[in-house]
Amino acid sequence: MAKTKQKKYKIKTYKAAAKRFKVTATGKVMRTKGGKSHLRRRKSPRTKRALARMHEVVAGADAKRVRRLAPYLSKYK
Repeated sequence: MAKTKQKKYKIKTYKAAAKRFKVTATGKVMRTKGGKSHLRRRKSPRTKRALARMHEVVAGADAKRVRRLAPYLSKYK
């Protein structure tokens, strides 16, 4: 009797998480800040520059949750 190989299933990516987060080459999960969609005229240039940068997800539990929601983030950049 020949053993049949068990099929490995692909995990679906949560697209909302994939659009909001990026993973660096070192494996850090990066996020953007909110508050960028409108009312930009009354914000100072310094605030607008700060909103343009990406920040690291500091909480380990949150980073783990993001990796679970988007398992292929680090694989395809």
